[in-house]
Amino acid sequence: MLYDALIAPFAEFEFMRRALVGSFALALGAPPVGVFLMLRRMSLIGDAMAHAILPGAAIGFLFAGLSLFAMAGGGLIAGFLIAIGAGLIARATALKEDAALAAFFLISLALGVTIVSVRGTNVDLLHFLFGSVLAIDDPTLMLIVSIASVSLVILALIWRPLVVECVDPGYLRSVSRAGGPAHIAFLALVVMNLVGGFQALGTLLAVGIMMLPAVISRFWARDITLMIGVAIAAAAVSGYAGLLISYHANLPSGPAIILVAGALYLLSVLLGPVGGLVWLAVPRRHLEA
Repeated sequence: MLYDALIAPFAEFEFMRRALVGSFALALGAPPVGVFLMLRRMSLIGDAMAHAILPGAAIGFLFAGLSLFAMAGGGLIAGFLIAIGAGLIARATALKEDAALAAFFLISLALGVTIVSVRGTNVDLLHFLFGSVLAIDDPTLMLIVSIASVSLVILALIWRPLVVECVDPGYLRSVSRAGGPAHIAFLALVVMNLVGGFQALGTLLAVGIMMLPAVISRFWARDITLMIGVAIAAAAVSGYAGLLISYHANLPSGPAIILVAGALYLLSVLLGPVGGLVWLAVPRRHLEA
């Protein structure tokens, strides 16, 4: 019984195995980036960047159809251009970077939907917006795994300046010039992981596998390293459980994965030992941490 419910779908169907491996790869690469976005109070920037890649992917689709490398390359270029453009506008005007990104987010979403509608069908538009993790093929899987691997390596290289900037950006600027290059590399990681998530979960849901596990981890750990571990575990559980729910209940796989992550988030809000509602309601001794 348990075998049929929990293991058989992955043992019997190759597309389920590919979807599971792709979900685990996303769980390794995206949530650590999401943790740093959260700690740097840039959570909504991740959402804006997720939509920013849509026009580039749509232009790739316009010229090459559903070509993995055309859409991924277009998405990367669009993401980098919009990140750089928002930064330049923030430095040249009184507008802050998050507001500039919000403007680009709205323009990008409208432009991307328009471009896809010109060439594609409603099915293509749904694929762009919501993805199809069950349709991951081998090239897409290799792209997602490569992005996750590169992300972990780059995070290891820029770990110290990222951590210091989360705690005291002024101190980092006073003792090192690594803050600027680390910030640029970090934005590149955000774009790369969103492009990887876009291939499986679409524009609207790609940021979910990045940010929801990160927010979940905040209720279970205070140490950054432990938070990243919790975020990766939450994303992996969400991917596995979401795929099973999708298979047995005949539901869309991407939304099922994000809904499982949402359920884990609500559970964490209630029961998380670091600021969860139940723990806050428990009387503590005077001066107890």
